[in-house]
Amino acid sequence: MIEWWLLLLFAVVAFAYSLVGHGGASGYLTIMALLSFAPAFMKPTALVLNLFVSLIAFVQFYRAGHFKWKLFWPFAAVSVPFAFLGGRMALDPLWYKRLLGLCLVVAALRLFGLFSRRDHAISEPPIVLALFFGAAIGLLSGLLGIGGGILLSPVLLLAAWADAKTAAAVSSLFIFVNSAAGLIGSRSEMAVIDPSMFLWIGATVIGGLLGSWIGARRAPEPRLRQVLGGVMVLASIKLFWP
Repeated sequence: MIEWWLLLLFAVVAFAYSLVGHGGASGYLTIMALLSFAPAFMKPTALVLNLFVSLIAFVQFYRAGHFKWKLFWPFAAVSVPFAFLGGRMALDPLWYKRLLGLCLVVAALRLFGLFSRRDHAISEPPIVLALFFGAAIGLLSGLLGIGGGILLSPVLLLAAWADAKTAAAVSSLFIFVNSAAGLIGSRSEMAVIDPSMFLWIGATVIGGLLGSWIGARRAPEPRLRQVLGGVMVLASIKLFWP
């Protein structure tokens, strides 16, 4: 039996996240956490869905002229091998839930717009700092089954290394390469992916196409992202106090 409500939820998450150039992994993980799915199932599933939506978002933001290779490569150069390493590591289920809960809080704050800053001139990140953040975010991405965009975007915005559109464009490709690396690293877990994956991919692709087009070429709709942020806060509470 096809669970249409689950397809709709995945599509809404993909739409909301792709507005800001993200793939939606933390949102898919939120849904699966609320439904008490096993961590071993959650991680590869979120990464697969992340691949499709983040690639779509990157194409849209790139075509709109917001991508900057010079900003992207220092973070991605070290994040990819660390994401692969994190994908090969298995966390204790309790620690997995705690770390994921923290990341969901960060993601919720990002969706609420807390990291948006407009009072500083944009500057280039120091290479050493970019490499450090790239490695840390990459490792955590592989461990948890996220692309890392929810962590990279706040860094770029708070440090005034990018405006919102550029942060979205850079984060989308960052998410794609990290998701691919994490998925390859966790290939031993691929057997637990649900047969409904193709339907879930279809739903997220539709949501991602619409959301990223609006995000790249129109003003994002804040209300949907705020609602999604509230759901993520509830999911983080569930993860900390099951």
